[in-house]
Amino acid sequence: MSRSYVVTGGGRGIGKAVAERLLADGGTVVAVERDPAALAWLDVHPARARLIGVAGDAADETVAERAADLAQAAGALVGWVNNAAVFRDASVHSSTTREVLDLIAANLDSAVVGCATAIRRFIAAGTRGAIVNLSSHQARRAVPGCLAYVTAKAAIEGMTRALAVEYGPHGIRINTVAPGSVDTERHAEFLGSREPADAARIEREMALLHPLGRVARSREVAAAIAYLLSGDAGFITGATVPVDGGRSVLAHDPEA
Repeated sequence: MSRSYVVTGGGRGIGKAVAERLLADGGTVVAVERDPAALAWLDVHPARARLIGVAGDAADETVAERAADLAQAAGALVGWVNNAAVFRDASVHSSTTREVLDLIAANLDSAVVGCATAIRRFIAAGTRGAIVNLSSHQARRAVPGCLAYVTAKAAIEGMTRALAVEYGPHGIRINTVAPGSVDTERHAEFLGSREPADAARIEREMALLHPLGRVARSREVAAAIAYLLSGDAGFITGATVPVDGGRSVLAHDPEA
């Protein structure tokens, strides 16, 4: 029987790259995306027959259950990737507490719902499935203004460890990937919104933040996720794997 996967936030960026990588590996992918327009690429992909789009909020349990149903109808559900995220700054001095909490929930809820849905399906089917959650280098190295995002991503890493311990006896593995900066559509749009000289300056500074001298390509993050979903990673669980070009271990030398 063929293998199937669910990828949330599958319309753009890392989520799209993950879907394309899993397709290349022979799987069927259900891509969940809040913005229906972002799913247009499914219709023109060469592997269209193994691509299923679901428009909706990944934090909505009804949407998650529909994605799981479609995946299981197409093959054995063996993997789930919680990639959906919201990028919006908030600080406690300028935003209400409710706004901050809502932003934390916007990034955390979809991962909780995705994990719960996948685990229930794996147990019911007797499947030794795998889940990969998306965190960020910011979970451990915060930047100003990103309180809600940092808090949610740190919580996702903790949830990963807790679930790995609880469901390891069922043969279910849960891991997290923590990217650094990634060359996604969002990154390109940000650079495109700046004056050319300013965009070039930002690119130079971003390169300096990563020992490898550049930001990541989406497909490089997708490769790490595909590995953690695969049988080759069969003894890895509860881990947070940095895919950040060394950004999280870089220390600036004050004598340099």
